[in-house]
Amino acid sequence: MPDSVVPHPDSARIADRLPFLLRRNLVLRGVRAFFDARGYVEVETPYAVPTPGEEVHLKVFSTERAGADGTRQPLWLHTSPEFAMKRIVAATGLPVYQLARVWRNAEGSRLHAHEFTMLEWYRPAATLDALMDETETLLRGVLPPVVRAGGDEIGIAAPFERLRVADAFHRYAGVDILATQGDAAALARAADCDLRRGETWEDLFFRLMMARIEPHIGRIRPTFLTHWPASQAALARRDPADPRVALRFELYAGGIELANAFEELTDSTEQRQRFEADRARRRALYPGEAGLDWPMDEAFLSALDTLPPCAGIALGFDRLVMLAAGTGRISDVQWMGEG
Repeated sequence: MPDSVVPHPDSARIADRLPFLLRRNLVLRGVRAFFDARGYVEVETPYAVPTPGEEVHLKVFSTERAGADGTRQPLWLHTSPEFAMKRIVAATGLPVYQLARVWRNAEGSRLHAHEFTMLEWYRPAATLDALMDETETLLRGVLPPVVRAGGDEIGIAAPFERLRVADAFHRYAGVDILATQGDAAALARAADCDLRRGETWEDLFFRLMMARIEPHIGRIRPTFLTHWPASQAALARRDPADPRVALRFELYAGGIELANAFEELTDSTEQRQRFEADRARRRALYPGEAGLDWPMDEAFLSALDTLPPCAGIALGFDRLVMLAAGTGRISDVQWMGEG
């Protein structure tokens, strides 16, 4: 290279991150081999969609599609391929997986990027327990026996902890969380904390989760936090044995939330009601904010009525690579990281 040519800073950053990026490639190959060996079909779904999702707090990127007649259709970059993948399962009955680029227009951090890779898979006839078993097997196949994160050494070889949300709140916060469900004042009294102005039960639930639960879980071995309060069901079905909770889990390791999973709701009427409640809450939280008024995904809701019983999971692939590589920054494991 001539002396007068100065390499772009990106070149140095990529070179510095190369060991992490090569580890990413190994994990990627391991993930595909895992699902291919189990008869999953890898699928691809659109990234620019007319309905990006219904989660209340997720912010999205918007764009437009130009038509031949000069019309312009609003589109959004999806935050997850979930709706499209469930439509494929409903149409085919096949187990499917996808390594999808997804976008979330929120502030970046060492664990968050605006654009990242999501590993999602859906298996007909699977239960939440079967999905936890499969997730454990996947992680043991692509991670070393011990990983280091947040100052912790986390064992991957031993069985992962399976802890119900209610048991976690009882153990670490001294609260019967299900007895207070929907009553913010009762939860504040039980937790011996102040209820902030305008704070809802959901707000306080997540504040306590972050302050009193998350610091204790996934520190020695990964933890599946299961059976969430029914108000946090999202797209999961309620537990027939206890309708106060939903068949949902999140997976934690070393202070990192790795995955979110559901035993899937297949009732379009109930799902529509949940979406409408989410939309009302989003409008109340972000009044007048542009770009939040997209159409309901009628194709997805229609497909739910023919979706076979199944379980599905969204796992942050970049965060999985962070554990494999032993780094604490998501940008270290992305070829063109933001920071």
